[in-house]
Amino acid sequence: MVDELLSFSLLCLSSIIIIINPLGATLTYISLTGNLEKKTKDQIIREACTISLAILVIVGIAGTIILQIFGITLEAFRIAGGILLFGIGMEMVYAKTSRTKLTATEKYESQDNEDVAVMPLAIPMIAGPGAITTTIVLTNEASEISPYAGIFIFISIGISIAITYFMMRNAEYIMRKVGQRQYRVINRLLGMLLIAIAVQFVITGIKLAFPLTGAS
Repeated sequence: MVDELLSFSLLCLSSIIIIINPLGATLTYISLTGNLEKKTKDQIIREACTISLAILVIVGIAGTIILQIFGITLEAFRIAGGILLFGIGMEMVYAKTSRTKLTATEKYESQDNEDVAVMPLAIPMIAGPGAITTTIVLTNEASEISPYAGIFIFISIGISIAITYFMMRNAEYIMRKVGQRQYRVINRLLGMLLIAIAVQFVITGIKLAFPLTGAS
């Protein structure tokens, strides 16, 4: 049981941090707030992180209920989520900004809008479809492991948002140290890890949906 909880906690932390992608969120934050005053920037950071944290916590609490309302099985959602994460991972490998996180239209419309904390930073850049899907899948998986396993999901969400907040607050320093080339290398590595997690989601979903396949 201890080993299973440890493995699950590492899965939660790695998958949520990768899908939120604090470095990518920081780059987007810089591109959207370059002409704003420091006080306004700080407010945007606080609001974006608070809103995204609230969204993911609510999803983590009500994830099972959401699936039940729409009559969606965990297996179907896990497979669909794995396919979504696979697509995001592929775009990260090819050093592209995922369209599920930030579309060109959203980025263009936000250029002249000082209130970018909610859209597009909190949604969909930080608490996007990938993060929401991952949280729901992990929440349902936690219920099958232990009553205490769900705690690791919320801890992982808190750590991921805290890292994002820290990186945004120190965005200028980070950008002096991390150039576009370094960012692409890091992004590709994280993309490969995300693809592996996505494939595991799909494999697990298929095993649970089709137990007669004989997969153990």
